[in-house]
Amino acid sequence: MKGLVYTKPNGVIYREETDPVPGEGEALVRVDAVGICGSDMHAYLGHDDRRPPPLILGHEACGTVQNGSFAGKRVTLNPLVTCGTCEACGAGRENLCPNREIISMPPRQGAFAEYLRIPERNLIELPGDMDPAIAALSEPVATAWHAVGVGERHSWRTPETTHALVIGGGSVGLSAALVLRSRGYREICIAETNPLRRETVAREKGITIIDPTIEPVEENGFDMVVDAVGGAETRRSASAAIKPGGVIVHIGLLEAEGGLDVRKMTLQEITFVGTYTYTMADFRDTVAALGAGELGELKWIEKRPLSQGASAFRDLFEGRTGAAKIVLMP
Repeated sequence: MKGLVYTKPNGVIYREETDPVPGEGEALVRVDAVGICGSDMHAYLGHDDRRPPPLILGHEACGTVQNGSFAGKRVTLNPLVTCGTCEACGAGRENLCPNREIISMPPRQGAFAEYLRIPERNLIELPGDMDPAIAALSEPVATAWHAVGVGERHSWRTPETTHALVIGGGSVGLSAALVLRSRGYREICIAETNPLRRETVAREKGITIIDPTIEPVEENGFDMVVDAVGGAETRRSASAAIKPGGVIVHIGLLEAEGGLDVRKMTLQEITFVGTYTYTMADFRDTVAALGAGELGELKWIEKRPLSQGASAFRDLFEGRTGAAKIVLMP
C-alpha cells in the first residue's frame, strides 16, 4: 500500500509500505479520508518523543471495512484503543484507560495510508451518505464535544448567561465554538492570530472573532475559556480573561509549563480543568450531531490527495492556508 511516512523532523515521504494484517477482533479499513491534527504537526516538527520516526501518523479517519462483521460498511473510527476491562473503561471513561493506545503512536501505525487495522469495537457506522471528509472530522469534533461537556459540568451558569472565549481557531477550537453555539450559547468569541483562519471563522454566524495581538482579550470578561492551544502564552491569556468563579477548559498540548495564574485562581475561585480526547459515548453523539447537521455546513475544510501530504504539512507550518482542517484523501 501507499503511505505518508514521518521519517525525520520536518520530513514526511509518500512511499510504498507493508500492508497491515488485522489480528483477532480487528478490522482492516480502507481509508477514505484522514485529517491532519495538531498532534501530527507536533510530531512532524520533532516535538513528540512518543512518536519516533519512521512512523505513519494520522488518527482522524474514516473508511470502508474490508473484513469481519462490518465488511462493506462505511465507518468512522475511534482511534483510542483501550482495554475494556479496567475501572475507567467500566465507568464509561475509556479516555482515561491506563492501558490505552492510539493509532499513529507505537506500536500502532496511523491512518495516513491506504489501509489500517483497528479493533472492530472502535468502529462507528456512518449515517446516510455522509461526505468522507466530514466524517473524518468526527475525531476533532468529539474532542471539542467532550471538552465543552466537561466545562459545563463545572460551570454554575446557564448557556444563555455564559460569555465564552475560545483561544485558537483551528479545527478543535472552531469545533468547540460550534458545539457551544449548538447548545444555545449566545456570546461566543474566538481569539486567533492567523489572518487566514480569522477569515474562515468570520463566516460562521453567532461567533465573534478577534486578533489578540491587536485587540487584547478582555480582562475578567469571560465566564468560560476554552484553551485549544495549550501554550504558556494562551494559559496566561486565559488566566487574565476568566471572570471570578469562571471555568478554564484546557485542551491544547503545545507546552507543558508556564502561564497559569494560580494566585488568581485561588483568590477568585476559578476552576481549571484539563480534558483529554473523548469517551465512546462522546464519539457516537458527535457522529449523530454531524449527520444531523447540528454544527452547521462545515465548509472550513480543504481536501487534498494523500500524495500531496508533504506540501500540506509545509503549508500548515507556514500558515499558508485558512482552512481549519486539511483532509487528505488516499
